[in-house]
Amino acid sequence: MNRRILIMTGLSGSGKSTAARVLEDQGFFVVDNLPLVMLPDFMRRAGEGLTPNADVAVVIDVRNRGFLTDYEKVFEQLRQDGYTLDILFFEAVDTVLQRRYSETRRSHPLAVSETVLDGIEKERRQLHMLRDSATKIVDTSNLNSRHLRDLMLDFLGEEHESLLIVNLESFGYRYGLPPAADLVFDVRFLPNPHYIDELRPLTGLDSTLREYVLSQQACRDFRYHLDHLLGFLLPHYRAEGKSYLTVAIGCTGGRHRSVSIVEDLYSSFPEADVVLRVNHRDIDKG
Repeated sequence: MNRRILIMTGLSGSGKSTAARVLEDQGFFVVDNLPLVMLPDFMRRAGEGLTPNADVAVVIDVRNRGFLTDYEKVFEQLRQDGYTLDILFFEAVDTVLQRRYSETRRSHPLAVSETVLDGIEKERRQLHMLRDSATKIVDTSNLNSRHLRDLMLDFLGEEHESLLIVNLESFGYRYGLPPAADLVFDVRFLPNPHYIDELRPLTGLDSTLREYVLSQQACRDFRYHLDHLLGFLLPHYRAEGKSYLTVAIGCTGGRHRSVSIVEDLYSSFPEADVVLRVNHRDIDKG
């Protein structure tokens, strides 16, 4: 037998259903919320009707009664039956999950009489051991549907190393820190173009303002050290299986210095084997 079973689990609202549709498009036989104890028998019976060597994806989470008490035994049984088992654990930061529940107006499965945040925190505690045993952890905090699709396709095609998606984000401190940033750099030590009349209306997307920011000796020194730091960190992040990294550059308003540096970083990123995406969060504010 040479059949792969992809177990898709994790926090409610973290994107498992969206990822499941991607797998379905790739020829996976996808089952959502199958009672866990039925999975070994289902696989034996499904073998008669599936294409030889067809891959199977199963979405299982806390909606499934008995999941947390039975999963280790069931997963071991599947391995003994000869299946290759991968566990994808989906998660997102609390603020993103809360927003998603607010937008969809759905209730959290573990928060019948409590707040959504109470349900999220309870679910994190219950799933922490399963998270530790996952083949891959997928943080969807900053992923839209297209980004998630790209990440799933990368996972299906990967052999040794994960593709690292690097999101370069500019922001303004007056509007708060990006909640999902992995690395945050404060560039408010640079001269502020806001106080130069002819530069104030511009943004870091304008070459005139960008040249002013990048020509500062302090900025050149900062970029030198940032390149070396990223050049050191990224291979280690990749080796640990990290698939998505957000590098946030912040100034006061998020329109001048941070945008200039993000644009410059995008044009000459120190690591070649990554997918770069740019987001200027606060460029239209103020």
